[in-house]
Amino acid sequence: MIEISLDDMLTKRHMTLTQLSVAVDVTMANLSILKTGKAKAVRFSTLEKICQVLDCQPGDLLHYRPDK
Repeated sequence: MIEISLDDMLTKRHMTLTQLSVAVDVTMANLSILKTGKAKAVRFSTLEKICQVLDCQPGDLLHYRPDK
């Protein structure tokens, strides 16, 4: 299972989901799906924009957890 720690990174960067949505030009609904871990896929271009705005690496946002 891949976990997305977008919420943690937003907190570290003192940024809201709304601010990120505007900065990366992705809807709040789509970012919310990512944030809650309900996304089935993410485009590399979207991940790249998020990383640019949050000044992080993809590995800071994506983590593999083995299924139990």
